[in-house]
Amino acid sequence: MITVWGRKNSVNVQKVLWALEELDVPYTRENVGGSFGGNKDADYLAMNPMGLVPVIRDGDVTMFESNAIVRYLASRFRAGVLRPAEHQSLAMAEQWMEWAQVNFAPAVGTLQMNLIRSLPEHRNQSAIVTATERSGELVKIADTWIARHDWFAGHDFSFADIVMGALFWRYAGFDIQRPATPHLMEWLDALQQREAFRRAVMAVPRAKDLADWNRIEKETA
Repeated sequence: MITVWGRKNSVNVQKVLWALEELDVPYTRENVGGSFGGNKDADYLAMNPMGLVPVIRDGDVTMFESNAIVRYLASRFRAGVLRPAEHQSLAMAEQWMEWAQVNFAPAVGTLQMNLIRSLPEHRNQSAIVTATERSGELVKIADTWIARHDWFAGHDFSFADIVMGALFWRYAGFDIQRPATPHLMEWLDALQQREAFRRAVMAVPRAKDLADWNRIEKETA
């Protein structure tokens, strides 16, 4: 039984839970981080010195960093389900996983911190404008790619879709001006047909503001 430490409304925790659901791997989860605290306790810092979520324990393996965890799970369980066996598909999956983390995640994170996790008077409007413009440029790049492919690795769903999907679902919920991305929206519709996505990601409502965020965090404990 794998143990996951992290709150359900963390996008990085959602990636890991979604991967576990896709792989049909049993797990338990402990609420850590956010309003639950615990992520600065000595025992937790011994597992993750960064004090962030998620952390998993799988027998004698304890690890942090959500993308690394997703890769580990995809390699360890049900080979070929999330980690493509064919080298070209694997290359594309790895490429888009890295692209999402290096490029898209920072812009989404900036919007999340300012639009959702800050009071209006504490928001950095300049940062919001910059992140809105940057994320808009990025999703157009992703839309061009997915227009020519079923999934980000090509023909088959992979761990790249998990990382991209968790981030894009959050991005799509922000009250900002977004460019038209019809192909990404079709891909998102396909994700919503997956039971694992509905359980790990969609089951947690997207917050509208800080008060909503705090309420959702408590209700989805």
